[in-house]
Amino acid sequence: MGTSLGLIGLGRIGAFHADTLAALDSVDRLVVTDERTELTTTVAAKYGAQTAASITELLDSDIDGVVIAAATPAHAELTLAAARRGIPVFCEKPIASSATESAEVARAIEATGTAVQVGYQRRFDLAFQGAKAAVDNGDLGWLHTVRSTTMDPAPPPMDYIAGSGGLFRDCAVHDFDIVRWITGQEAVSVFATGSNQGDPGFAAVGDVDTAAVVVTMSGGTLAVISNARYNGRGYDCRLEVHGSEDTVAAGWDSGAPLRNVDPNTTFPEGPAHNFFMDRFIDAYRAELSAFVDVVHGDIESPCTVADAVEVAWIAEAATMSLRTGGPVTIAEVRS
Repeated sequence: MGTSLGLIGLGRIGAFHADTLAALDSVDRLVVTDERTELTTTVAAKYGAQTAASITELLDSDIDGVVIAAATPAHAELTLAAARRGIPVFCEKPIASSATESAEVARAIEATGTAVQVGYQRRFDLAFQGAKAAVDNGDLGWLHTVRSTTMDPAPPPMDYIAGSGGLFRDCAVHDFDIVRWITGQEAVSVFATGSNQGDPGFAAVGDVDTAAVVVTMSGGTLAVISNARYNGRGYDCRLEVHGSEDTVAAGWDSGAPLRNVDPNTTFPEGPAHNFFMDRFIDAYRAELSAFVDVVHGDIESPCTVADAVEVAWIAEAATMSLRTGGPVTIAEVRS
């Protein structure tokens, strides 16, 4: 069954999604729009897509679902506009700019009854899925420690950083989501610390370029999360799950961006992952394929707005902890 999808926002991730959607056999019509009309024209010509001159025109163009890849401040408004029309939505994270707003948007979306999927692509990576299966099967026993790492080879432009909401809301949310998903536990308290050794622009907007977070989970598992904007060897995204009976890892492939100084070991052989798009190209394809199934009602949303709200509360707690220098409970930020 063919599917007609809209795509709003054609920047870095939006253009990448256009490439992925155009290659899906299940998508037979793609309608695109961006506030930069020249970009809309260019992307449409490249992929044989239809153009829309405005958001309203796109939403009124008889589409079955819409992918939102616009800038973060627009996510809430665009998601609600589509949901209120009954159009299923795939929205890149976050669903809104703050946890409080995310919770409000979640209530409004729930009232529409429209399916919404949030973009946390690690859930669709085979290695991360394998780690979750091992946990769900009880192979690891009880979980005592989870280590999740996300490090970029270089920071994005400072104008992006200024509107990103900070390292915890922009980058670490992927770690927070995968820890919740893998463990099946909720965050109880958060302690975060960070530093700046790179571009002074981070400090100027109240952000950090490097951070470490310890999250105490509801089942007693400790999640140790590390993030950095400067990891010159490449894009580093790895997960370790340690249990009383066994340990598993995801992301420890030949492209892991590290140099092993053991003279008797050649792993990882490389080349190193350069960027999140090349690291997760298959996961993005699986994620958007799943959204097509959501559009047709074949499956429930595999990453809900409620999931995104829980992640937002963790990011909020980490941001507060960084500012205060002490641990912050999720109950505190909710209140």
